[in-house]
Amino acid sequence: MQVGVVGIQCDSNMFVSSSLLKQQYRSELGIVADILDVVMNSGRQGVIVSSLARMANLSHVSLLEKCQKLTNAGLMESMKDERKTIFKITEKGIKFFQEYARFQDAIKELKLRC
Repeated sequence: MQVGVVGIQCDSNMFVSSSLLKQQYRSELGIVADILDVVMNSGRQGVIVSSLARMANLSHVSLLEKCQKLTNAGLMESMKDERKTIFKITEKGIKFFQEYARFQDAIKELKLRC
């Protein structure tokens, strides 16, 4: 009996066997970038924790841990509104995210994987 290998076309124009593909996990930096992206795109009103967790694909606990780090670093700020916590990106956070996006573009141009 012969087992066939199914090929998959990837974004980088490489042909990869599906048997070689493994689930790729986000790095901590990738998670931070996802959080900042969601908060930045939420506008001036900010975003509540539950929405942010859903959009960044993180558990509530993991999100709060990362948000605390980002707040301590001055990349985001948190505000209490009644019973909700709202996160907003700071100017420093916007600059950090823009630099990260430039870095990601350079990595893609070099066809490297982080």
